[in-house]
Amino acid sequence: MNHRHLLPNEIDLLLDGESGFGVQPLREHVRGCADCRGQLDAATWVASRLSELPLIAPRYGLADRVMGQVPVFVPWHVAARDALTPWIPAARPMRLVAAFGTAMVGALITGGTLWVAARGDLVALVTGLAGEGARTAATDAAGSLVVALFGPQVVTVIQQMGAWGLAAAAVGFAAASLATIVGLRHVATTTRARS
Repeated sequence: MNHRHLLPNEIDLLLDGESGFGVQPLREHVRGCADCRGQLDAATWVASRLSELPLIAPRYGLADRVMGQVPVFVPWHVAARDALTPWIPAARPMRLVAAFGTAMVGALITGGTLWVAARGDLVALVTGLAGEGARTAATDAAGSLVVALFGPQVVTVIQQMGAWGLAAAAVGFAAASLATIVGLRHVATTTRARS
């Protein structure tokens, strides 16, 4: 004899009239246990009362409203397919044209990538020229910004101080900027705390 009471799912098995090798020990337990027999009788009573209730059809659109609030995980490949589906033509000949066009664009991109990769010296030359141009433009822009903010005398002083002077000026500017930010945040939080 089993000395524990039946679990709710085991009572449901008996209530549903299930059959199998695991149900017979449950039936024997109910015959010998008054508590479990009372729970099975109560569940049987509730099930019979529920079956007597009239069937009520839900309002139209209930399932859509409920499912609209349920977060559903959509795998990336399904989301990609759903995003591309409106762009796929309905007619078969147009689908073939679209597939051919997509294959041609893919082949051109692949061929271009392979051509550039095979000519590493050309890529190095172009990126070196672009990098040099970008560095020159950035240096000129930084110099113009410093002149506009602090005047031409500061540039002359920095040039006289050399690389260490430039580093010291940059650190000083960064420290002053950080102190300004911290001060403004402090003012904002104290003003917000008073409100």
